[in-house]
Amino acid sequence: MEKNNAAVATANAASIVSAAIALLLALTLIPGVEATLGVNYGTVADNLPPPSQVAHFVLESTIINRVRLFDANPEIIQAFSHTGIALSITIPNDQIPLLTNRSFARQWVETNITPHVPAVNIVRVLVGNEVISTANKLLIATLVPAMQTLHTALVGESLDRRIEVSTPNSLGILSSSAPPSSGKFRQGYDTHVIKPLLSFLRTTNSPFMINPYPFFGCSENTLDYALFRPNPGVFDETTQQTYTNMLDAQLDAVFSAMKLLDFPDVDIVIAETGWPSEGDPGQIGVDAESAAEFNSKLIQHVMSGLGTPLMPNRTFETYIFALFNEDLKPGPTSERNFGLFEPDMKPVYDVGIMRQRVVASASDNYSTPFFLMIMGVSSDLPSNPTPVVVPPVGPSPAAKGKQWCVPKSGAEAAALQRNIDYVCGLGWEYCRAIQEGGDCFFPDTVGAHAAYAMNAYYQAMGRNKFNCDFEQTGAITNIDPSIVEAFGDKANLMSSLRKGGIQLNPRKLLVVDTVLDYDEPGHNPKHDPPKKGEPGGGGSNPPLSP
Repeated sequence: MEKNNAAVATANAASIVSAAIALLLALTLIPGVEATLGVNYGTVADNLPPPSQVAHFVLESTIINRVRLFDANPEIIQAFSHTGIALSITIPNDQIPLLTNRSFARQWVETNITPHVPAVNIVRVLVGNEVISTANKLLIATLVPAMQTLHTALVGESLDRRIEVSTPNSLGILSSSAPPSSGKFRQGYDTHVIKPLLSFLRTTNSPFMINPYPFFGCSENTLDYALFRPNPGVFDETTQQTYTNMLDAQLDAVFSAMKLLDFPDVDIVIAETGWPSEGDPGQIGVDAESAAEFNSKLIQHVMSGLGTPLMPNRTFETYIFALFNEDLKPGPTSERNFGLFEPDMKPVYDVGIMRQRVVASASDNYSTPFFLMIMGVSSDLPSNPTPVVVPPVGPSPAAKGKQWCVPKSGAEAAALQRNIDYVCGLGWEYCRAIQEGGDCFFPDTVGAHAAYAMNAYYQAMGRNKFNCDFEQTGAITNIDPSIVEAFGDKANLMSSLRKGGIQLNPRKLLVVDTVLDYDEPGHNPKHDPPKKGEPGGGGSNPPLSP
């Protein structure tokens, strides 16, 4: 019986390890995609699902972790509570003149922002949309003052370091864009509006947001160029660069215009871009196949790290337009068919953004065999989720080598829950992993989730001693918590895995919970009281050797 159980354990572990590695490889095919891929959530429709259902769908079923709203609808904002999804909300164009009034700006923040943070991860407030292209003199003249007043109101609520202020612009702000090196902002707007705007963005460390649409810029002759297909390219004689796709040319035209005003250091965010899946008769390249081709290649390109000819070796925070087809939008048929999903949340076409899950079924002899997490090899963000069992606290933060933040033994669950709410509310995208359906949701305990969140915050904030205080519920350790910590007989488990030919690198693999539920008599670690050396048994589990 023991041999059979060992064989089952080895087989199950091998299967899960293989599946987990396959998932890791799948996620790394598009580097950085989970860090920067967003979507525009428009609501000009009468058949959309409830906001709570939408938020759950985005979180659980897609790799999208940024959402842009076109208003400040409180029901929609609240729907994203405790999801960790980075939310950008918009102040409508007609409110821009009012926003220059300090009292109005303060009241707007107190009404639309303060009640939702930190539970909702609001990262940006957008003042209007394509304001400069409206040619409305009042809106244009008050745009930057409104942004400044809004920022001041955020400072008053101590939210300015968490929430950026920006405004999306269309390519209509350019007077020249071909070749890209000739990019210039429209005369008059360049020095009186855009230069003060860029100065504000630089001062507040906020991005310049642009809406580049190759769809609107292409013709039958340039369709391949717009869709990232093989084409002869466009040569820019000034820079001696060849452009193989229209998006790069559009972005570099904007960059050239910014550089002309001495603002090449301000970051660029793609606030909108997309391709319709249906149009009016006679429209070229307007079908589901072309939309799928553009958006899938868009994602691959902006996340690849290749950048553009004038902005090499970088990725772009990008928001695809749009989440849903919107049946009430006016204009041509294409305007109502930019969505990635139908209102019933079925994909209009596949662009590779649906979350792939590794589901491992337990054998009849085991309740929940293993939960595995493959650790990232290189990332600026922390990737060291900690197990439920707190390892012994090591030397002070001054000790050499890397350190981690973990909950103190005996910390109350209520305090640890406050830690989770605080960290995840700040906008750390990696808190997604401990949401329901996330890779580290199990074990579903406050202790396990707090361990993950607290260490994530500690690593991201610079690993200072005070970053691990958490109202005296955190402790710093120099023992790598990503070595295997398991419930039950870990030595026998690891031995059986190795006999089965499975070699585990403890710095890359974490078994956060192993619950062995044998049918045969004897100690059952799932139901019996823990012994010394086991979780809750009065001693710490010694790390396993690699």
